[in-house]
Amino acid sequence: MLNWIIIGIGDIATRRVIPAIQAESRSCLHGVVTRDPAKAAPYATRVWQTLDEALTDPEVQAVYVGTPVFLHAPQSIQSLRAGKHVLCEKPMAMSEAEARSMLNVAEQSEKTLGVAYYRRCYPKVQRAKKLLAAGAIGQPVVAELTSHSWFDGTGSRSWLVDPAKAGGGPLFDIASHRIDVLNFLFGQPLRVTAQLSNAVHHYAVEDNATVMIEYAGGVRGIVDVRWHSKVSRDECRIRGTDGEMELSPLNGPDLIYPGARESLPPHANLHYPMLQNFVDAVEGKAPLLASGASSYWTDWVTERARNSIRS
Repeated sequence: MLNWIIIGIGDIATRRVIPAIQAESRSCLHGVVTRDPAKAAPYATRVWQTLDEALTDPEVQAVYVGTPVFLHAPQSIQSLRAGKHVLCEKPMAMSEAEARSMLNVAEQSEKTLGVAYYRRCYPKVQRAKKLLAAGAIGQPVVAELTSHSWFDGTGSRSWLVDPAKAGGGPLFDIASHRIDVLNFLFGQPLRVTAQLSNAVHHYAVEDNATVMIEYAGGVRGIVDVRWHSKVSRDECRIRGTDGEMELSPLNGPDLIYPGARESLPPHANLHYPMLQNFVDAVEGKAPLLASGASSYWTDWVTERARNSIRS
């Protein structure tokens, strides 16, 4: 049994991660770290107000880091050094340098470091990867992913527009997932260019970002994310020399490619397959799909996207 503690009881932790731990037969919710113990009351488990206190418990084996981005690296590193496995929310860190530090400490500690890029576990994304490798659309040449929504920077997620806490706007929050999907499908990114701006909202982070990534074999990935659209979009399509593959909406079940249409819905709890894969990896039964090593490359892209507008 893998004893988990949760740092940060936010929306994702309560709706997805804690239910996933409770449903996973080899996992146990051992405790919660929160400055507000009342938030932990529904779970009838141990409560600590600081991570320092929680990590002194020898029964703690795995840590889910669900705090704002600026805490990901320090809390993950502290947990790894304490000999715990770590599953960190995305994006991995505030910078490429922080992400690299997390990797180094994970290697030194010989503990598992995963990042919550759960779309790698989607059945249709897994299937798309196999179809692309089999030549279903010929040679892939361009992949386009968009995520558009409206976010005015207020409410319970207002920290997302504070660059000191979030690192950036939609580039960090929603582009990171799409960049990771591209890296999963096409491998290590080679070059990055981007445009970031504030077209509608004038908070301290960008309200839109367009990122172009070059991959080996001539594949170009384009990720366009916006927090100023009242028309929601969640598009993913890949074009090749012999046809195209449609995965829109990315969070839906449909996968369309030349000559076929498949329905491959994700799990009802999007975090459950990822957590199950993490436990498999800890037990040595399967490779970790969203590892620190693979997730580092999303931070690599994000950093170059930010820097490209300064050069």
